[in-house]
Amino acid sequence: MEAVILILGLLVVAFMALGVYATVKVVGAARRGVDRTITQARRTVEDTTLRAKSYGQLGVGGELAQLRLSLRTSMRATQDALRAGVAEDASLSESLGLFDRLSAHGHELDAELKALEREPDKATVASRLPGLKERTAQITRSADSLRWAARDRARKFADDELSALNAQIDVEAGALRHWTTVDEAPGPSPEWGGEADAPAADHRSAADHRPSSDAPEGGRRKPPEALTARDPRRSTAYPWQKTTRPETTN
Repeated sequence: MEAVILILGLLVVAFMALGVYATVKVVGAARRGVDRTITQARRTVEDTTLRAKSYGQLGVGGELAQLRLSLRTSMRATQDALRAGVAEDASLSESLGLFDRLSAHGHELDAELKALEREPDKATVASRLPGLKERTAQITRSADSLRWAARDRARKFADDELSALNAQIDVEAGALRHWTTVDEAPGPSPEWGGEADAPAADHRSAADHRPSSDAPEGGRRKPPEALTARDPRRSTAYPWQKTTRPETTN
């Protein structure tokens, strides 16, 4: 009895632990989903703000917003392209590692540009703009190079696969169009030493012209019978015809 109680207690504890683990996993997944949603919303709002500043604000503030927008757009596009491509092409993992190193420099530059937007000394910021533009161009150029290289690689593989598929389809189409019409089945092969050395066509021709009712006897064909007039007394009678009465002679 004590063993049964112990087993039941262990089962209850196991189910409780499993329930707590499942609850933690569900809460963690929900929290990560909420965090992704908040991050995406914050990113969208920030990009919209930068776009508005780059087009509507003049001077140093507008140029800084344009630099940040260009940097963020290029880095995000490269990140999405590499992460999507590495799932199908494992060789892109090295490119993704290089991008992670480049991304660190990109985040550092973006933070610096964001801090300069709130800088009241606009003259000092304007003097540093050429160097900031050069750093932004270097990072975006490297990111664009990685992104387009990954796209060219994927397109090359797709073109090679399409070429191979077209070649296979051409071979299959040629095989489907290759048909042979057999007019007649070949006859049996003649036996050696017999009289079947003559061409088979002669035998078939003679057999085709031989009447089915005139079977030869002893290898000789019966002569055709003479045509005689039909006897009216043996004419075929039909049910609907009346019987002809004999004529009486008085």
